Amino acid sequence: MRGDMWLVPIGQKLLYWGATGAITLLGTFIALTLLQMLVAYVRKWKQMKDIPSIETAYPLVGHTLYMKSDSQEFFEQITYYTEEYRHEPLLKLWIGPVPMVALYQADNVEALLSSSKQIDKSYMYKFLEPWLGLGLLTSTGNKWRSRRKMLTPTFHFTILEEFLDVMNEQANVLVNKLEKHVDQEAFNCFLDITLCALDIICETAMGKNIGAQANDDSEYVRSVFRMTDIIFRRIKMPWLWLDLWYLLFKEGREHKRSLKILHDFTDKVIEERAREMKENEAQKDGDMNPKNTKRQAFLDLLLNTTDEDGNALSHQDIREEVDTFMFEGHDTTATAMNWIIYLLGSYPEAQRKVHNELDEVFGKSDRPVTVDDLKKLKYLDCVIKESLRLFPSVPFFARTLNSDCCIAGYKIPKGTEAVVLPYALHRDPKHFPDPEDFQPERFFPENAQGRHPYAYVPFSAGPRNCIGDPQNLPKTLQMEAIQFPSMMLVDYPCFTSI
Repeated sequence: MRGDMWLVPIGQKLLYWGATGAITLLGTFIALTLLQMLVAYVRKWKQMKDIPSIETAYPLVGHTLYMKSDSQEFFEQITYYTEEYRHEPLLKLWIGPVPMVALYQADNVEALLSSSKQIDKSYMYKFLEPWLGLGLLTSTGNKWRSRRKMLTPTFHFTILEEFLDVMNEQANVLVNKLEKHVDQEAFNCFLDITLCALDIICETAMGKNIGAQANDDSEYVRSVFRMTDIIFRRIKMPWLWLDLWYLLFKEGREHKRSLKILHDFTDKVIEERAREMKENEAQKDGDMNPKNTKRQAFLDLLLNTTDEDGNALSHQDIREEVDTFMFEGHDTTATAMNWIIYLLGSYPEAQRKVHNELDEVFGKSDRPVTVDDLKKLKYLDCVIKESLRLFPSVPFFARTLNSDCCIAGYKIPKGTEAVVLPYALHRDPKHFPDPEDFQPERFFPENAQGRHPYAYVPFSAGPRNCIGDPQNLPKTLQMEAIQFPSMMLVDYPCFTSI
């Protein structure tokens, strides 16, 4: 044993030099990576030098020092810039070392959204992935194309007719709640309307009545609201972007808890419905009346959907799409309905016209709304569209350019964040004179004729437009859908796959 002691110093030296070499190699790799990133950054800086911009950007931090930290103030700031630089075709901003171009003119918005190549979502969408996975909203490339093609038939327009009963039922619950405030002091109706939208979306998406309006204290309802708020707070805090680091904070642990509640609920509903469908099939095979003949929810359609090769969606795939539908459907629809009510309250003349139209269709009756009724609500349709013009449910959305492209004569390099701002786009006086005025008449057929197709994009446009857009339907159904777009915009979930 003692004769082997001379090996110890050699082993220690080998260990030392091995560790030193590994550290040196790692340091060299990191240095080269940082150098490569720096070279790419400098190249982009030079390439984008001539693109119109706001105040001077500083190296690496860009315009961050000018940006407001509060989300509402930040949005107001961006809105101010778009109005200040309305005469420019686009606007460049550096968010730290990341370049961004803001698009708010119809021609330039069309150049981006009409592209079948530029469909990659912004880096910021990755914060939705823990909840929504890689569903229709967050996926890209071949997966998105395959999923979009597979799911489009499940958004057949006539499915709305099956759920009018649900919408009427939940609308009556909402009206009864609101009636308690008649002749009382002003109040905030946002939560009441949001819970109504959540009830409708949950039953249409999952076939599950969660009774959110009756019990807004349910664990699932609280988690939906909490998760939405957590995600947007995280986006504003770059120091919480790293997942492992995020879990060290109270916010990260709260995110994990809410995520488990949401996924457990969806998993349970999927398993229950899949089991019911198998039992019904077994009953049919035995020449018995199936015990469950209820209308088909989005979940039911997903359970029966197959790809081109006849492969069914996995449990994970189904959960991704159901959760995506829940997230996008309730929030955007509730936002739209709240703004519509606000604007009708602010413009008594428009409210009077809507009231008269409703009286013409329903008279003194309080019967449920039918599809034929909706076709007759022409002015209400214009009110909805004008409300979405002024206050689009999604005020901005972004793409990460996957290749160099040319917009408005400027070369925009790969990796740039291209942000479409419908809030500013819809206020372009070139297409909407007196843009701040609420004028539903803008959307009368004779007044909308000839308007740029990308001047009004509340549900996006191009390949990644809203999957419920009438333009996605077979030609034979498009005219029928166009006859009652009010139903498309409010009663149907605002599922903007942007």
